[in-house]
Amino acid sequence: MNQPQLFPAAACVQFTIRLGEPDRNIEAATRLIDQYQPAPETLLLLPEMWATGFDYERTVELGQRTPEILGAMQGIAARHQVYLAGTMTALPEEGSLPFNMLYLVGPSGVIGRLPKQQLFTYWQEDRFYRGGQSAPLLQTPCGPLGGLVCYDLRFPELARRQVFAGTRLLAVSAQWPLARLDHWQTLLRARAIENQIYVVAANGCGLTGTMTMGGHSMIVGPDGTVLRTAGTEATVIGCPLDNVVVEEQRRIFCPAGLQTWLTEDKGKIRSLDSLLPELALIRRQGSRIALTCGCFYLLDADRVRSLEQARRTADCLVVGLHSDCSMQPPEGSSRPVNSADNRARVLAALGCVDYVVLFAEETPAQLIAAIEPDELIKNADRPESTPSRCS
Repeated sequence: MNQPQLFPAAACVQFTIRLGEPDRNIEAATRLIDQYQPAPETLLLLPEMWATGFDYERTVELGQRTPEILGAMQGIAARHQVYLAGTMTALPEEGSLPFNMLYLVGPSGVIGRLPKQQLFTYWQEDRFYRGGQSAPLLQTPCGPLGGLVCYDLRFPELARRQVFAGTRLLAVSAQWPLARLDHWQTLLRARAIENQIYVVAANGCGLTGTMTMGGHSMIVGPDGTVLRTAGTEATVIGCPLDNVVVEEQRRIFCPAGLQTWLTEDKGKIRSLDSLLPELALIRRQGSRIALTCGCFYLLDADRVRSLEQARRTADCLVVGLHSDCSMQPPEGSSRPVNSADNRARVLAALGCVDYVVLFAEETPAQLIAAIEPDELIKNADRPESTPSRCS
């Protein structure tokens, strides 16, 4: 028996978000949905931070109301027998920063959640939230659902991973400003065209705080056709979705389904002289570079985890690797157990490693001085200790 792959219909709920006023925002969204009278099993998408807006100074206070807001969403879903999705603050159990979390709620409660991955530093979002490390598909009775949150839309690889995993519907919950409306419309169509999927995108409208939001929520078909679009006023737009349309678009080609491995990871192994000009170009675009150094005799799960943590501190990770002549061989041996060439090749195959550079000195002091990393990660070669950072 074939499993469902799409919601039968989708709709975007667009309205002006009142900063720090969840009661008024819940009332506004409820009124619009009740007036729209959605058909059963419709997916209704709300804007980013739809219940509170980005009231940074009250992030934790307002985040404590998330369970109550989820309860209100469930009430709407149960009344209309539909599904609601939108983001709000997810407070962590520990003392770290919260997530900007996309929740999917059905008549029986929360079905799934996925975090915003890319934080918009220009709006200082990274000071109050942390980004997610992955965006798993939300498994629903109507098929798998992918999701992006606002700034995530500018990163096509995030959508491509979710589409490759099986979704045919991408929900984009956003507070996108009117000043960049053209980018919003162009990127939504691009994500639909390149992945041959439906894109349902809900945006805020009007003045939220001091920022005028762009409105123009959209539903885009797998061929890039804009099926429904809103203006700049509060409204609900919706339309049916058809899996046959997706199949027809993919009959000739399906770029999202092709994951051919076209590169050789050994290309990451570089001499310092060839790498420095490339790092200079990377820095010119505002990217940050991390450096960690070590012998990496053994590459077990703990060492890989340390390298992944090191990579998360910056936009590019360079691993400085001791050459054979710069290392003390193991006791009773005249040479290293694993040659530098072999160690470099294994390191280069890791997705979290961008470059590997061998050095022949006893210490990496000269390498550090040449690269001048934004983040210097110590102890990534020692799994018994937590990697430390010094800028």
